[in-house]
Amino acid sequence: MKIFNPPRTNLQASNVILGMMRISDMDDQGIRALVGTARDAGINFFDHADIYGGAHGCEKRFGDAVTFTDVEREAVIIQSKVGIRQGFFDFSKEHILRSVDESLAALNVDYLDILLLHRPDTLVEPEDVAAAFDALHAAGKVRNFGVSNQTPGVIELLKRSVDQPLAFNQVQLSITHAPVIAQGVAANMAGLEQSVVRDNGLLEYSRLNDITLQAWSPFQSGSFDGVFVGDRENYGPLNDALDDIAAAHGVTPTGIAVAWITRHPANIQVVLGTTRPARVVESAAGSEIALSREEWYRLFTAAGHVLP
Repeated sequence: MKIFNPPRTNLQASNVILGMMRISDMDDQGIRALVGTARDAGINFFDHADIYGGAHGCEKRFGDAVTFTDVEREAVIIQSKVGIRQGFFDFSKEHILRSVDESLAALNVDYLDILLLHRPDTLVEPEDVAAAFDALHAAGKVRNFGVSNQTPGVIELLKRSVDQPLAFNQVQLSITHAPVIAQGVAANMAGLEQSVVRDNGLLEYSRLNDITLQAWSPFQSGSFDGVFVGDRENYGPLNDALDDIAAAHGVTPTGIAVAWITRHPANIQVVLGTTRPARVVESAAGSEIALSREEWYRLFTAAGHVLP
């Protein structure tokens, strides 16, 4: 497992993250087995959100099932997100502070290693966010901060008031859903859908500003349109490429789908959404595979992206 230091943090983080969005219906033993498998595979990073499983539902299942000693707690990274409410988004100071306290209680921990603002609140008052972050940091409740699904413009607006580094941005990314990467490859190609810029150059902005991107839905073919790995009806050439490259590296196609993301020099982390220990093991195997340029671009074009 590749461990690295995300810029502007003191963290030592695995480049594969285990997302806990789907654990609400799992029993304690199943959750412990999932977390234990991840730890055995070298994953030290666990991703939550206050909205997963209902209000703090998945956080509470995690906190009820998993108990860390002080030494174990220092060895893992627990991240949560705030801002999505029933029918609206809310980055108010009051909501951020209240939700973090509820997350800590549900998770049964004293602090979050990272707090992300979940979806852009267009009614955001940057001063409100700054006051909340200052209070959380001063109280030792949150050590690092970031955002999720947010553009360079939104981040710059927040930075006008927020003193803490916004060190992370969690965005959707997979081989087949890759506008954050693909648009730059086809820049200025008139009439080509791939060249449409949807995020104001988020990838380049993140690299220039030392923001670590985290890729959610790394195996989804689109916006929750199903998994592309093994889908030969819709992604035959891509699966042929995945099979060939997986065989060459001695891993499964799932591992190669992870390696395609982690190969990028931006040091993008991969957020798994699986509840299957076997899938965690397959995914973790791709962590340190350095795909060649030929392999990386073969997967890119096999997924339907264009090289002008």
